[in-house]
Amino acid sequence: MPLARLLALLICLAACTGIGIEFQNLLGKGQSLAGAVWSLAGYFTILTNAIVAGVFGAITAAAGGTQKPRTLAGIAAAIALVGVVFALLLEGTRPLGGSVAVSDFLLHKFTPVAVPLYWLLFTRKGALSWRDPLLWALYPLAYLGYALARGLSEGRFAYPFIDVGAIGWMQAAINAAAIGAAFVVAGQVMVFADRLLARR
Repeated sequence: MPLARLLALLICLAACTGIGIEFQNLLGKGQSLAGAVWSLAGYFTILTNAIVAGVFGAITAAAGGTQKPRTLAGIAAAIALVGVVFALLLEGTRPLGGSVAVSDFLLHKFTPVAVPLYWLLFTRKGALSWRDPLLWALYPLAYLGYALARGLSEGRFAYPFIDVGAIGWMQAAINAAAIGAAFVVAGQVMVFADRLLARR
């Protein structure tokens, strides 16, 4: 099995396993099947890892033939955002032990490193444009609107840095703007790297 396909398979399995552990954990706490799905669907981490699982599962099945550089770069940027935000803002906010520690590693640490590594090593370079990071940012922006709507409806927010009930709208807006700006800047760095590697 070529190295690229093997890494794609590992990424897919890691994302599926991490999500599966979180799902089983909720069922073990008495949630219904539909309730567990709905609960997990509130988290950017879970949604992004689900996208990763689907895309890299397809790459594995097609031996890499379905790669689209812009799509993979956008996914790499999104999952890297998961890792960075977790490391800077969320690590240590919930107790870890047993299978939860495994899912934490797979979803917050392994895939956020492995997916950008795959993009760096195995994706065709020279296809990105400077406007691409703005297009990629539509996904976290859409999630923000969705998360706020869910939080206001349910009275519980997925992440403390957007919890307008606890920190207020102004601070939540500042937090979201800072994360969004950092995401776009990181995306521009990816475009620069893409063009530099294409020339080489």
